[in-house]
Amino acid sequence: MHKLGSTALLAAGLALAPLTQALAQDRPDIAVLIPGKHDDNGFMQAAYRGYEKIKAELDVNASYVSNISATSDPALLTEAMRKLAQEGPDLIIAHGGQCNGPAEIVSKEFPDIRFVVIQGHVQGPNLSSYVVRQEDSAWLAGALAGLTTQSDVVGHISGAWPKPGLIGRAAFYDGVKHVNPDARFLTWFTGDLDNTDINAQAAAAEIAAGADVIYTMLNAGRQGVIDEIKSHGGKVRHIGNVSDWTQVDASFVGSAVADASVAILSAARDFTTGDWQPDQITEIGLGQGEVVKLTLAEDVSPEIRQQLDQLAAKLISGEIRINTTYEGSEFNPATGEFVDQSYKEELKAKS
Repeated sequence: MHKLGSTALLAAGLALAPLTQALAQDRPDIAVLIPGKHDDNGFMQAAYRGYEKIKAELDVNASYVSNISATSDPALLTEAMRKLAQEGPDLIIAHGGQCNGPAEIVSKEFPDIRFVVIQGHVQGPNLSSYVVRQEDSAWLAGALAGLTTQSDVVGHISGAWPKPGLIGRAAFYDGVKHVNPDARFLTWFTGDLDNTDINAQAAAAEIAAGADVIYTMLNAGRQGVIDEIKSHGGKVRHIGNVSDWTQVDASFVGSAVADASVAILSAARDFTTGDWQPDQITEIGLGQGEVVKLTLAEDVSPEIRQQLDQLAAKLISGEIRINTTYEGSEFNPATGEFVDQSYKEELKAKS
């Protein structure tokens, strides 16, 4: 009897194995491309959270690649995306506006694969973009900086130069100027989202020039700014982005939350339900759940909180329209001088 049972179980196992394989093959293959470090406590980690949400919530075969280029080199990103496409997934989700150009190139080479760029602005016959409107929370972060600065000097530091980063910087500046027209603005792109040393140096230079509130749009490199700000004994405050940094360190007066992991899950879910459409840009912004918002430290006054709530309502209603272009000069931390924006083209060529 025991022998027959074993044979029956063995037979069942042999029968089930091909069926299990067939079911796995029927699931869509979705690959997530993460240009930077997937554990950077910043924008790239949001992509990894999106990948984890796909794995947990959707019946798909999900995979990811990460840590391709700290400087968002277009050639390296294009080659990584091409290599991923050669493996034949049904959908490739590329994270970050730095993937715009690579996606336009590779999607044409692989017309049978669907492509999505998160925080992208590209479209095509098999290509779409999903955008979390980080400019909404960045504008409110600017308003917070303008309302809380004591020196009337506000700083901004970012790493790479993809379009979403430029839009976010412009929105932050617009928010500063809306509430504090006399504030001086110090802005710089260091060229590297992950390097703690160069971003700390940029923060030190902006603080030396009078900045007492600094907004960072960084990944792993943010830690360098945190350490520099904390060395000033509470005289300088920090505003983070992507996730809620007020829960991480007391130096943060606020954080411009824009959870791109939701966009990744939305793109994947749309693909599995048949709702995904090519040649479109799908936006998720302020007032659409908890995806985009400004969080505040406990010591922000009730008066400022009320002002920010009123401003948020005007953004949602359209009464306030965000200027997403910044035409001003940039502050070179190496020299302490202001330079024309064309100067960064030289830095791009060197990075």
